Amino acid sequence: MAGHARRPGQQDSADEPSRRRRRPQRRIGRWIALGVSVLVLGTAAVGGWVYAHLDGNIKGADVGAALGDNRPKAAAGGQNILVIGSDSRKGLGDAYGKNLTTMQSDTLMLLHTGGDGKWATVVSFPRDSWVQIPACDRGNGTASSPHQFKINEAFALGGLGGDTAKAAACTIKTVEANTRVRIDHFLIVDFRGFTGMVNALGGVQVCPQQAIHDKKAHLDLEAGCQIVKDDKALGYVRARYSIGDGSDIGRIGRQQEFMQSLATRAKSKLYNPTALYSFLNSATKSLTTDPDLAGIKPLYGLASGVKGIATDRIAFLTVPNYPRQRDIPTDKANVTWQEPAARQLFTAINHDKETTKADLKRLTAHLPAPAGTVNITVLNGTSTSGRALTVADHLRALGFQITATGNAPSRVAKTTLTYPQSQAEQAQALAGHLPGLTPTPSIKGVTTNITLTIGPDLPAITG
Repeated sequence: MAGHARRPGQQDSADEPSRRRRRPQRRIGRWIALGVSVLVLGTAAVGGWVYAHLDGNIKGADVGAALGDNRPKAAAGGQNILVIGSDSRKGLGDAYGKNLTTMQSDTLMLLHTGGDGKWATVVSFPRDSWVQIPACDRGNGTASSPHQFKINEAFALGGLGGDTAKAAACTIKTVEANTRVRIDHFLIVDFRGFTGMVNALGGVQVCPQQAIHDKKAHLDLEAGCQIVKDDKALGYVRARYSIGDGSDIGRIGRQQEFMQSLATRAKSKLYNPTALYSFLNSATKSLTTDPDLAGIKPLYGLASGVKGIATDRIAFLTVPNYPRQRDIPTDKANVTWQEPAARQLFTAINHDKETTKADLKRLTAHLPAPAGTVNITVLNGTSTSGRALTVADHLRALGFQITATGNAPSRVAKTTLTYPQSQAEQAQALAGHLPGLTPTPSIKGVTTNITLTIGPDLPAITG
């Protein structure tokens, strides 16, 4: 997986591509279900005392207090599970970068199971998503301030003190703040146990179509099918810059393909007690969940529910996005969520409504106008001093052009967004970042600029 999350203002290396290609998401939900099913069936095969031992390996982390009460409402039906791939390298030395001892997370997915049990949606979050990071307990006695950065920073930020619960809490707060979807459960898979799982099975088969020589992942593989284990297995799922388009989205697909091969290999070893025990021991030691999922039985219940859904009713999606360079020319490393498509996807989840790939394709058919082409006047129509400046700074960070700020002629009850007829597309681009706001065309000749007048209904914007 990737290294440290960088602080705002820093960029990835120059060879990071600015374009991101959307790749179809594989059947990751079924692989998770298969893996947990193998885990449960395997423990039954090797005996009750082993079941108890492995069940005790799974760690529970209570994040309720850290999340507080200011959270989104529960979905209208079904449940939401956040799956976090943790890439902590504590204790692994400098094999994959010096001094990388903080918690890292580069795999982040939201699984929503439909309330009727007949469908599910799996949404992957690119780790380079540029989002709002809320205030978090760093786990070292200090708290962070709200700011904008890539989404995978949240896990590292909360885990500065080595507390997995706080790392999970900051990630959940970040996902909830940006999606307005309430997380019911979470599951962390720690990649420190990854090589143990692979080696217990005698390795896993991969079939790269081209030779891979990736210095950052410490990987040299020839093209064609072969068995990998130890550092080669870890390097394969971490490789990014030397394969395909070098994007994180492309790496997501390769990791999912590897997990399919891992699950298939594990199933074939079901009746080999030695291999099975080593695999299950490594797997369960790698899991941390909320207290309600901290055990083989509840995890099996979750997996069984997903496994029973027809393949064509599980949608594997990626948050709609485009290169942030489109709005911020100097940022060649990150992606911006495409609005209003992303918001419509998460609204569907909150209403327990199924979204297919065809639905998402329709929602993302038209990219919004680049933020740099949108000129805005921001006026404060509230009694709160400095509100226009705060909102203007937020919009400027998104790439929008602020032409003026000031106070509205009078107080307003609701936020309004008016625009001249010639700038309808630009107004819609701005509205996409202000949920619930519908642009209104201004009277012809009254204004030549898009005007945002802030009312008390506009949510607080910081960072």
